[in-house]
Amino acid sequence: MIKKTLLLIVVVVAAILGYATTKPDTFSVQREITIKAPPEKIAALITDFHYWAAWSPWEKLDPAMRRTFAGPANGLGAQYAWQGNDKVGAGRMEITEAAQPERTVIKLDFLKPFESHNTTTFSMTQEGDSTKVNWTMTGPSPYVSKVMTVFVSMDRMIGKDFEKGLNNLKAAAER
Repeated sequence: MIKKTLLLIVVVVAAILGYATTKPDTFSVQREITIKAPPEKIAALITDFHYWAAWSPWEKLDPAMRRTFAGPANGLGAQYAWQGNDKVGAGRMEITEAAQPERTVIKLDFLKPFESHNTTTFSMTQEGDSTKVNWTMTGPSPYVSKVMTVFVSMDRMIGKDFEKGLNNLKAAAER
């Protein structure tokens, strides 16, 4: 009986690991919101990392989080690094493209709790007196991530944070 149970466990684990190899090599998480503000006002909140405390969904998870800023105050080359508790980990961001106000691209490097290197893009389209804001994060899916996505997708893990962040951004921009 023990041998059969162990064999079943080995078969299930092998099936999960095999199935993980069929998962995509990249991931993408995307959310969108319409904000009643001009794109310039919204872009200012995104391209200056000092303003992220007002809207980022992760900023309030660790009141003692250490933040450092480097490079220009905003726009192309602006940098932001953080180190915090287990909820926020440690990482760094740098604006690599700032076609203001329409598009901002950020190189996003997570260092803890796990290392990953992703790209975040904010795209804005003016629609009358409002602006449609699209927040997308893309990155590679190494094998460990593929195994995780057998049980829960990146979209489910991060999507709610993007929604909260966009709602916070909307509140900050519409003030």
